[in-house]
Amino acid sequence: MRKETHQRRRPGRPSHDGDLKETILDHAEIVFAERGYSGAKTREIAANAGVNQGLIRYYFGDKESLFDEVFRRRGGILSGTRHVLLDKVLEEAERPAVEAIVKAYLQPQWDMKYSNENGASFVRLQARLHAEQEEHALRLRREVYDASVRRYIDALQTAMPGIPRDLLSVRMAFLVGTYMFMLNDLGRIGDLTEGKVSPLGKEAMLENLVAFLSAGLRAPVS
Repeated sequence: MRKETHQRRRPGRPSHDGDLKETILDHAEIVFAERGYSGAKTREIAANAGVNQGLIRYYFGDKESLFDEVFRRRGGILSGTRHVLLDKVLEEAERPAVEAIVKAYLQPQWDMKYSNENGASFVRLQARLHAEQEEHALRLRREVYDASVRRYIDALQTAMPGIPRDLLSVRMAFLVGTYMFMLNDLGRIGDLTEGKVSPLGKEAMLENLVAFLSAGLRAPVS
């Protein structure tokens, strides 16, 4: 009898693990964005992904762990891109312009929103998470974003040494709230201009926000 030379897979272990996991994460991202964490059902995610619900438990465990993985996946890309863009800004000038720092921080979100359906879904999902005060939501945001946000506050301190760091941190929180609101098309531009200005496109919105937020960061210390 010929001896088998290949290693047998464990029973029940699916092939192409990486592809299946990404497929599940893609569909989970859309469902979480549309229904929120509480409204999302793993059976709907499994059906949309074309897999058995047991595969979600196999790969991710429970719904909370699946949600965390969805958020870490694309949130980590955002945070990493912000580090890269800030490195470039700091290499170009010893005391960088506030506008350059702000644009480097915002650009990855804009690119992600307009990249594809999943990128736009993550932006909506992120807005939902930022509106949540539960410890779970706060922990995820701290884990994924805090390191890059602190670097940007450091850079702003370099650009504006006359403004105390604590105040810059407060203003950074204002920046985050403003851009999240506008990024999700909640700014009611058409309503407030009585229809004279239609919703701004990707580049126009980004440039206007960079100018507005930079001015706010520079506001005199009272």
